[in-house]
Amino acid sequence: MAKETEEKELNRLVLEQGVRAVLDDPAKGQYWLACKTGAPIGQLMITLEWSDWRNGWFWWVQSVYVLPACRREGVFRSLWQSLITRALAHQEQNGEKVVGIRLYVEKENYRAAKVYQSVGMVDASYYVYEWLNQ
Repeated sequence: MAKETEEKELNRLVLEQGVRAVLDDPAKGQYWLACKTGAPIGQLMITLEWSDWRNGWFWWVQSVYVLPACRREGVFRSLWQSLITRALAHQEQNGEKVVGIRLYVEKENYRAAKVYQSVGMVDASYYVYEWLNQ
């Protein structure tokens, strides 16, 4: 996914450890899979951010990927609709509101941006800055 969307080679060992950490500790995130005949064809990961401004959670969508052969078949839309349904039910189940769902997309990934716009997402008017400890 990183190679295809951002032309980045990831350290496989670090990646495997990172995925294992999420699978071992749901507080770090949750993977959501779309499957066809029992085989995964798409995924996304959710991480959480507490907003003191809004007294609620933002769910961050990360690691979105759909197999090339399955693109334009509604795989992301299906994952998205499940996510929205779960976010709306979260307050009833946990007493804390999901105030929004966010993601970031590479500036030149116009195709992905169009997909996100097609499900009702809008530009949040923020820049994302980072510091990397490498």
